[in-house]
Amino acid sequence: MALFNPSREEVRRFFCETWQKQTQSQILTPLETLATQWIAQHPEYHSLLSNTEAALQKDYTPEGGVTNPFLHLSMHLSISEQISIDQPPGIRDIQQRLVQKLGSEHEAQHQIMECLGQVMWEAQRLGGNPDAQAYSLALQRLL
Repeated sequence: MALFNPSREEVRRFFCETWQKQTQSQILTPLETLATQWIAQHPEYHSLLSNTEAALQKDYTPEGGVTNPFLHLSMHLSISEQISIDQPPGIRDIQQRLVQKLGSEHEAQHQIMECLGQVMWEAQRLGGNPDAQAYSLALQRLL
């Protein structure tokens, strides 16, 4: 089974082209529609996404102290997919409870994103796969 593993440039082009299609009122695919919903909630990214060539060239390093907008938006999409299929089991309920607690789907996703980011960082640091059990436990601690 092959996983979808786009390159850095493909990810950046996807978000830039999607935002440009949205601003030009073009027809969007379901994934593009979801992406534009998250992009719309991040107006700080709009000017970057409007300039594909600049977006392709920009580097985001931890030392730079700036969030990588492409990673951030990709995580929103990933979490949305996880919630839609309830994988890991229980994430949908946790997300719904967080939305009630915080009054914001966006803020709920940002809390989930912290958990996902930690698990991804650990996997990268250790050179292995993300620990699904650690992710589930971190999600449960959000409540």
